[in-house]
Amino acid sequence: MKAVNLVLLLALFPGPGVAADFSDPDWPCIQRKVENLSAGLMWPHPVTKTDLSPEAEELAAVLALRRVSLEEAETHVRDFVAKHPSDEQTLGSIFQSVFDRLSENRKRLMSGIARYSQSQIALSAKIDADRIEMAKLNAEKAPDFDRIDKLEEEMDWNERIYLDRSRALTYVCETPVLIEKRAYAIAQILLKHLPK
Repeated sequence: MKAVNLVLLLALFPGPGVAADFSDPDWPCIQRKVENLSAGLMWPHPVTKTDLSPEAEELAAVLALRRVSLEEAETHVRDFVAKHPSDEQTLGSIFQSVFDRLSENRKRLMSGIARYSQSQIALSAKIDADRIEMAKLNAEKAPDFDRIDKLEEEMDWNERIYLDRSRALTYVCETPVLIEKRAYAIAQILLKHLPK
């Protein structure tokens, strides 16, 4: 079972050596763009989606919060199982609810990354256009120094913004991977508490 889990983990979460997927020009990350996750890769049992009790729904909401550490998540699950009879279906439905929440969060984040990339592309084009205009102005016999100064100021500002955003890109790109890892870790925590 541990070997199967390791193979699944390696398949789901490739390391930093994985080549970027350049099929989507709006995807700026080194990590391959994976639009949708599969709950079936993380939860090995069939789940029929059922309504959860208020306590189970509350547990799912807590487990989906990224600020809740995995150790705290383990404690929440242990406490829930101690107080409520939990079968494979209940724990599977809790996982499905957590998975749905994390997947929705991840989709919003990935849309934001695409918008982030588009704004970087637009900013880069603006900087290039300003450079071309500045070169033309400098080549004139009577350059407009006020316009040149204004362009230089704008370019400095835009370059600073572009570089700051570029530095933040590594963290931004890691976030979908962290969400995937959390979903898998929550599945593992819940699976440990399945009735024998």
